[in-house]
Amino acid sequence: MAGSGRFMPPGRAEGKGDTMARAFWRGTTLAIVAGLALSLVGCSQFGKLQAKRAFKDANVQYAQQEYKRAAKLYEDAVAADPEMATAYFYLANSYDNMYKPARKGEKENDEYLAKAVDNYKKAADKETDPKYRKLALEFLASAYGADKLNDPGQARSIWERMIQIDPSEPTNYFQLSKIYEDAGEYDKAEETLVKARDARPNSPDVYLWMAGFYNRQEEFDKTIEAYNKRAELDPKNPESFYTIGAFYWDKAFRDFRLKEAEKKDFVMKGIAMMDKSLAIKPDYMEALTMKNILLRMQANTEKDVAKQQALIKEADKLRDYAMDLKKKKVSGVAK
Repeated sequence: MAGSGRFMPPGRAEGKGDTMARAFWRGTTLAIVAGLALSLVGCSQFGKLQAKRAFKDANVQYAQQEYKRAAKLYEDAVAADPEMATAYFYLANSYDNMYKPARKGEKENDEYLAKAVDNYKKAADKETDPKYRKLALEFLASAYGADKLNDPGQARSIWERMIQIDPSEPTNYFQLSKIYEDAGEYDKAEETLVKARDARPNSPDVYLWMAGFYNRQEEFDKTIEAYNKRAELDPKNPESFYTIGAFYWDKAFRDFRLKEAEKKDFVMKGIAMMDKSLAIKPDYMEALTMKNILLRMQANTEKDVAKQQALIKEADKLRDYAMDLKKKKVSGVAK
């Protein structure tokens, strides 16, 4: 039987012709290997080119909110180039947009969400661009939210992962804290917000979230303390002071357990905050309206009639100014 020339028959001495044959076949083999390598490189490059074309076409459909068509093209893109990480994100988001919470339980609809989750995971694992990796994880956490898969345990693990990736980003702590709060684990929710504060002690947003949490827990003193810290860090924002004043008004107006002296104290503190807000923005309608209300509450605590009338007159002036500003605003919009 004829051989390939690559192996010598047993017991046979090698001659000059054999040496030449071996050299020939060695060269031929190397040429075949090299050709195969070039072919694989060529296929790889062609695949990447196909992926780019499909991705470009998919983006057009995605921009037009044709998510079903977009998903098909993104599928083509990742099939041609499995390492195209960004395509996985947009593929996931296309399926996510196709999912309708009102149709939860329908097989095709639920499959859209399952595909979204699967591809968000791939995007998060493959993506090297921090922007898209962050988006993939955020949308993945959202997919585990109450209106979709309703799996807070999975959502919690994702926010924990995001905190590990970027410990200085307070939003990740906020979202994790809310999951604990919704589960009734209030101590853990507060601990998480404290970690956010420690990570970003000079961020007004941290104290805004803390104030919101304490307010939901009906802890008035801690709420005001957090809002005051926010205002301290954001002293040029009139809304910071307005918010504190509004809380003082709410406390004075709704808490019937307060003694008259305590009620008046909260009213005066509310007025002081409105003055700070208006010092920054004199035409701040909400602050003008709230100060008008607080002045009338102050008037009700006064026994001196002359002082009462002076306070009511000042309140009327603020009310009229606020109404005039509102009319001008409406007139400007109408024009």
